[in-house]
Amino acid sequence: MDAPVPLILCALLAAGAVLLPGARWRALSSLGALVLAPALLISDIWDTDQVRPLRDHPPVAVAGVVAAAVVLVGLAILFDRRPVLFPLAAALALPFRIPIASGGSTSNLLVPLYVVVGAGVLAYAVPRLRPHPPAKRDLVERRPTVLEWLLAGAVVLYAVQSSYSDDFNKALENTVFFYVPFALLFALLVRIRWTTRLAVQVLGVLTALALVFVVIGFGEYATRHLLLNPKVIASNQFESYFRVNSLFFDPNIYGRFLAVVMLGVATVLLWARRPREVWGSAIVLAILWAGLVLTLSQSSFAALLLGLLVLAGARWEPRWALATGAAALVVGALFVLVAPHSVRLDLGSSKSADTATSGRYDLIKGGLNLFADAPAQGLGSGSFSREYRRRENGSQERAVSASHTIPVTVAAEQGVIGLALYVALLIAGLITVFAGARGDPVRAAIAAAFAALVLHTWSYAAFLEDPLTWALLGAGLALSLARREAAPPA
Repeated sequence: MDAPVPLILCALLAAGAVLLPGARWRALSSLGALVLAPALLISDIWDTDQVRPLRDHPPVAVAGVVAAAVVLVGLAILFDRRPVLFPLAAALALPFRIPIASGGSTSNLLVPLYVVVGAGVLAYAVPRLRPHPPAKRDLVERRPTVLEWLLAGAVVLYAVQSSYSDDFNKALENTVFFYVPFALLFALLVRIRWTTRLAVQVLGVLTALALVFVVIGFGEYATRHLLLNPKVIASNQFESYFRVNSLFFDPNIYGRFLAVVMLGVATVLLWARRPREVWGSAIVLAILWAGLVLTLSQSSFAALLLGLLVLAGARWEPRWALATGAAALVVGALFVLVAPHSVRLDLGSSKSADTATSGRYDLIKGGLNLFADAPAQGLGSGSFSREYRRRENGSQERAVSASHTIPVTVAAEQGVIGLALYVALLIAGLITVFAGARGDPVRAAIAAAFAALVLHTWSYAAFLEDPLTWALLGAGLALSLARREAAPPA
């Protein structure tokens, strides 16, 4: 069987977990994706140095599998008894990437989140395969929406377009590490019966994590020593500034996480009715803002500002929020035109533009050239880095895995077909999270966070490759359907 065929099958199973009409069929599809995804990865890397320690020491491999199974079963039993614990556990595991060194290379994987998703799938699927599955009041079964069809289509299309990619291994890794597990995460979150209390509890978990990360970031800044990412460590040694990344591998992803959490806390501040809520949220925001400043992530600052405008529109008057945003854009554009040297920009020099945008200008230009080479179907999933090096004569250091602008990456890899699906998904997602957000603090927070994340992906990377996207869409869609079918969650 050709290599892409099992990958496409795995993507179809993940899509089935989202779309199939019956709970039993969704359960079977979820379990199939849960088993097939790691099997594909192991078969792909089995002969590489990465798994040599496991090949050379079978007892260690068996012990690891047994330990993982015990953890999965234990968590699955817990989630089966109390389904609302799943989103709390997912929130707790969401930001953690575990560096796994093997065969002379290190991979940063969302292992805790994979464990939580695997346990959630078992908790959902196993009871529904019984002859008389029990009814769960905390879980909702219904027909799929347009947004779910588009998300499932994006997963399948990405796997299909790996069949002609020059970097099939990269496409397989993205599918197995991101698209499939995050689709399962979405399928589970969207069937949770979300309430305001549960949303506040999730925000509490994320805020506690953010405060811990900020304290670690303060320690990094004080000692001028980073815990992760040799590239950032080396960059700090040659620059006049010092960027922190806490326990995140990338300062921009760290900044994105802080911006999303800050928008949730800002929602509490805007809708607070008691002085202690006002003062408590204000203090937390001040601490998180100090942590965000140390990331020096311009994309995260912009995302936070957009999210605050969304919150202002939801809390008070949308027209004034839009006017304020438009005025800010005009002032910013005039500032660049009048004083371009203040942002190290020469409007007549492409090299200056590349420097001012931290290398994004050349990456975007190269990505558009790649799109022009195959506008209809693209060059294949996961192919950006390899194709960029080949056609732009770039080095490995300059050719990152994406253009740092998600629409450009999608256009280059997936062509007009993928770009159209991306635009449709974006529109459906924004409609879902914004509908009914005005006056509803929980939905306003989700809308602000999603808008901020979308803007961040336009100046950095990782849209469907970020679990935050799927989590926000899952919770937002669940709340939207709850509002549509009944009264707002109590």
